[in-house]
Amino acid sequence: MNKQERAEFVHRRLAEFYPDPAIPLAHKDPYTLLVAVLLSAQCTDARVNEVTPRLFALADNPADMARVPEERILEIVRPCGLGPQKAKAIAGLSRSLVLEHGGEVPADLAALERLPGVGHKTAQVVMAQAFGVPSFPVDTHIHRLAQRWGLTQGKNVVQTERDLKRLFPENCWNALHLRIIYYGREHCTARGCDGTVCEICRTLYPARKRPKRTRRA
Repeated sequence: MNKQERAEFVHRRLAEFYPDPAIPLAHKDPYTLLVAVLLSAQCTDARVNEVTPRLFALADNPADMARVPEERILEIVRPCGLGPQKAKAIAGLSRSLVLEHGGEVPADLAALERLPGVGHKTAQVVMAQAFGVPSFPVDTHIHRLAQRWGLTQGKNVVQTERDLKRLFPENCWNALHLRIIYYGREHCTARGCDGTVCEICRTLYPARKRPKRTRRA
C-alpha cells in the first residue's frame, strides 16, 4: 500500500469500529468543554469526569468561576495533576472570557489560543467538538498511531497534524480524530502494540518484523 491507500483503509476500518464516536469528556456547553479539555492535559478522561462535577457544581460559567478564589479551584482540580497551573488557567481564562468576550467562549481558533492556559490542541478540540468546525487536534495517541501507520514522519505534533489534514477529507476530521484516539486506547496502545500487533498495524504492514520506533510528541 502507498500512503494514500493506507489512509483510506484506516478511514474505512475506524468508521466500522466506531461509527458514532462519543466525546469522552462530560460537558454541557462550550465553556464546560473548554475547562474539561484543559484539565485533561496529562490526565485521563475518566479522572477528569470524576473531578468536573464537583467543580461545575461550584461554578459552571465564566462569570461565576471568575469570582471563585484560585485556591478553591486548586483544591478541586488537584487530582488531575499540574494543579497549580490548571487552577491558574481556569481562573484566568474565565476572567478573560468575561472581560473580552461577554462571558461567552469564542468560536474562533486564534481567540481561543489567546486565552490563558489554552494551547493549540485544546483550542482545536473546542472548535471541533463545541462548534463543529473541522479540526484535527493531535494528541499522543494520534501522534503515535500516525507514525506506526506510515501516515507521517512525525517529528512533532505540528507536522503530524499537517500531514493528516492532507491525507483525509476535511469533512471527516472531527470524527476521525476521536476514532483514532479510541483505537489507540483500546487496540494500539503504547505498550500493547509496537506496530506489529493490532489489526490495523498488521494489515498495513504485514511484512513488518521489528517494532516500529515512534518519536515522542
